[in-house]
Amino acid sequence: MASAPSRKQQELAVLAQQRRSELQAIAEKIGEIESDADEHRLVIKTLSSVQEKEPDRTCFRLIGGVLVERTVRDVLPTLETTYEGVLVDLAKQYRDKELELQKMQQELGGQKRAP
Repeated sequence: MASAPSRKQQELAVLAQQRRSELQAIAEKIGEIESDADEHRLVIKTLSSVQEKEPDRTCFRLIGGVLVERTVRDVLPTLETTYEGVLVDLAKQYRDKELELQKMQQELGGQKRAP
């Protein structure tokens, strides 16, 4: 009987370490994206001013290593939604993993709080 709780605690400890690793990976990815944020904002700002005057002007976008020719009208909305969506998704993933880790740590410590 004594080995069952310790086995469960070992499993929880392994899962908690996995969650910590996942949190670190997500945080690194968020950092990478945020470092590109200024560049993205500059491109979006520039294309916004171009769209007002010449929405059909040709521009190029790098997609999966391939340079694709499009118009400003096509590229700008995609850039805005993709950029915002990725950050929001990563932030949500981070929060979810963080909550999972907190629950596991509470179970490992034998602390159970009421919600």
